[in-house]
Amino acid sequence: MIRPQLIATDLDGTLLRNDGTLSERTLHALRTATDAGAEVVFVTARPPRFVDALASATGLVGTAVCSNGALVYDVQARTVIESRALPVRAARKVAAALSDAIPGVGFAVETGHQVYYEPGYGLRLPEDSEAESAVPSLADLWMMNVPIVKLLAWSARLDTDLLLAAAEESAGSEAQFTHSGGRGLLEISAPGVTKAGTLSALCAERGIAATEVIAFGDMPNDLTILEWAGTGYAMGNAHPSVLSAVKRHTASNEEDGVADIIERIFNPA
Repeated sequence: MIRPQLIATDLDGTLLRNDGTLSERTLHALRTATDAGAEVVFVTARPPRFVDALASATGLVGTAVCSNGALVYDVQARTVIESRALPVRAARKVAAALSDAIPGVGFAVETGHQVYYEPGYGLRLPEDSEAESAVPSLADLWMMNVPIVKLLAWSARLDTDLLLAAAEESAGSEAQFTHSGGRGLLEISAPGVTKAGTLSALCAERGIAATEVIAFGDMPNDLTILEWAGTGYAMGNAHPSVLSAVKRHTASNEEDGVADIIERIFNPA
């Protein structure tokens, strides 16, 4: 295998185990790669506060592409370098279209630091409870005067794949829709904002070609980077659409699939 200049990896379901931890084996593999001169970039749907927690637990620093490409984040400085927010006008238009198409759908706004949710949004993440705040109504979401890094849409009755299909049919021209496996949870970004779009711009700034990038992911929101990178690996536990679209597969996140490939590259037998 050719040694990559950059390793782009998703977090949940990919680099991290199901309990949200990073195994010692995977941590050692990442450090081996960075010691050999490769840059590791986290490319995740998660906002910066989750990357901060990972950095505090592991000592890993560097650059992260957060919120499905809406933010570029300097992990060591804890600073957002670049932001591509969804305009409020577009968010309102998307919410109206989805409400008409999907009765009972609820909405929340992710700012990168906080999540504001209206009464119809019933999804709660215990690990993010300190960042979640309720607002009285959907109309109040649009008056928060905060950047909409992601608009979140949640349905208690629709499967996530069906929710995505309905959203793209009703409002596909207004925003970028994807999901990362959350039950009934749709993630909505500004038009054209994807993990691959932001990662490719970051690589261009560094003079790194797509052929010099290896990427790992497990969910539909990872497909753009897995297809853009010169070498893309779907995790063994990946979503069926990812497994069928990506020809290279590695072991699951529980089996340290990312570490397995990195070890083969940087510690060949």
